Parts: sequence; structure tokens; C-alpha cells
Amino acid sequence: MALGFYFRPSGFTPEKYNETLRQLEAAGAGAPEGRTLHVALDVGGAIHVFDIWESQQAFEAFGATLVPIMSAAGVDPGEPMVAEVSNVIEG
Repeated sequence: MALGFYFRPSGFTPEKYNETLRQLEAAGAGAPEGRTLHVALDVGGAIHVFDIWESQQAFEAFGATLVPIMSAAGVDPGEPMVAEVSNVIEG
């Protein structure tokens, strides 16, 4: 069962988002196993993130790499809204 995760981190500027991506790539986690979709949204200068993951376990495995990077940047990811994905339409 695929899950959608919507995050509204505090203090996650576009610059911090780009640096987080760079560090994830350097850590070998730029395209993590189990993530099928990643969308970054600029909401008034703050980045929100919507991801689809194949499972909770895959998401949590990625979090072990992501959370320390975000914490070091002074970003609190907060608690995501999580829901089962019922459909995805591309295009």
C-alpha cells in the first residue's frame, strides 16, 4: 500500500532545500529506494514537500539520513500528514 506524506517544515527556505538535496546526493540518498514521487512546493518562500512512498518502512529508512541533515540546517520537519494513496494521474 502506497502512502502519501505531506510536510510543512518550519524554516525550510529554497536555499536550505537545495542544500539538503545536495547533501542527500552526496550521501547516496538522492533517489531513495521506495520513494515513487517527490514534489517540492514553494509556499510564500517556504518549501513544503509531498512524497509518495511504497511503504512506511521505506520512508523511515530514508528518514535516518534526511532528519540529521535537516536538523543540522536548523529545519524542523514537523509531523507529516500521512494518507493512503488511492490514485495517481500523470498528465
